[in-house]
Amino acid sequence: MRVVVVGGGIAGVSAAWAFAAEPDGRPRGGVSVTLVEAEATLAHHTTGRSAAQLIENYGAQALRPLTTTSLPFFHEPPEGLTDAPLLTERALLTVGTVEQDEAIERTLAEGRLANPTITEIDGDEARRRAPLLAPTDGHRYVLEPESADIDVAGLHQAFVRGFRAAGGTIATVTRLDAARANGSGWRVETTTGPIDADIVVNAAGAWGDVVATAAGVEPVGLTPLRRTAFMVRSPWDHESAGWPLVADAEHTWYLKPDGAQFLCSPADETPSAPMDAKPEELDVAIAIERINSHTTLDIRTVASSWAGLRTFSPDRSMVLGPDPDHPGFVWCVGQGGTGIQTAPGAARCCASMALGEPLDERIDPGGLTVDRFR
Repeated sequence: MRVVVVGGGIAGVSAAWAFAAEPDGRPRGGVSVTLVEAEATLAHHTTGRSAAQLIENYGAQALRPLTTTSLPFFHEPPEGLTDAPLLTERALLTVGTVEQDEAIERTLAEGRLANPTITEIDGDEARRRAPLLAPTDGHRYVLEPESADIDVAGLHQAFVRGFRAAGGTIATVTRLDAARANGSGWRVETTTGPIDADIVVNAAGAWGDVVATAAGVEPVGLTPLRRTAFMVRSPWDHESAGWPLVADAEHTWYLKPDGAQFLCSPADETPSAPMDAKPEELDVAIAIERINSHTTLDIRTVASSWAGLRTFSPDRSMVLGPDPDHPGFVWCVGQGGTGIQTAPGAARCCASMALGEPLDERIDPGGLTVDRFR
């Protein structure tokens, strides 16, 4: 079986690995996989700009089992794929004002379904864990102690290693221009020449609907949304490196320690065309105002800033598996803000759907397949 995977971000490399290798990393017999990437380097766009956190209590309900089924890979990846741990402990501390009781209650209720260690703590305990929090009456705080930083580059490289070890081929500077079913499979036309395939996997991120259209497949209505991030110096220097990620209960800002700095964001979701996203000064200013109102950081200057596109389907869940009208065309798009933490589970789910293998019993395919939009 010949498989072409389109896209070299985390969705593409993880899907390519899942098609080429068994879960334990052994090459899957009888399958030849080629990954094509339009850029000169893999992970050039969103994946390369992600500062991911593993948060079980995050994302659409249909996606949460994909995070759960990814945990074994994060904790014990197949031999030879990594040189260092993929996870580093970092708690998540959610902050809610007196007007955000509903959001706090939702965070607690949904979170405890995923992990019973999630708990509410008082202000003194919150400021002990995150001394940057301003002393404010009436705020509520939810602690998720088993959250963790994800080594995004390490995870991406693990899939690349595993894919290559399983015999996979990577072709960069190779853009898909068209793909047509020809009765015996697909003829994929690229900028470096045609490739014949039995299965085409669309893992093109923000360009997912563009690739579908080029293949004569009905788009699903993906919406790329710009997310801004920037770095500021920590007044506590490296002392703050182990503090929790602190986030607003209604997802209007967050900050995360990063060595002697803080990574900050307004958690913006600005619709965008598929593109090489750039930060807007207004979004940075909005984040500074919000963060300064809840903390003692008193941000005045920014060390660096960037932006990336997080792409969502209409119901904000992923789209995985074969297209009902074109069974050899497989979707692996709409990762939104959960693409890193769900990558192992989502990739394995996608490959299993395409190859007719059983799914993990915790996964409900009804909230993932493209059929729900047709």
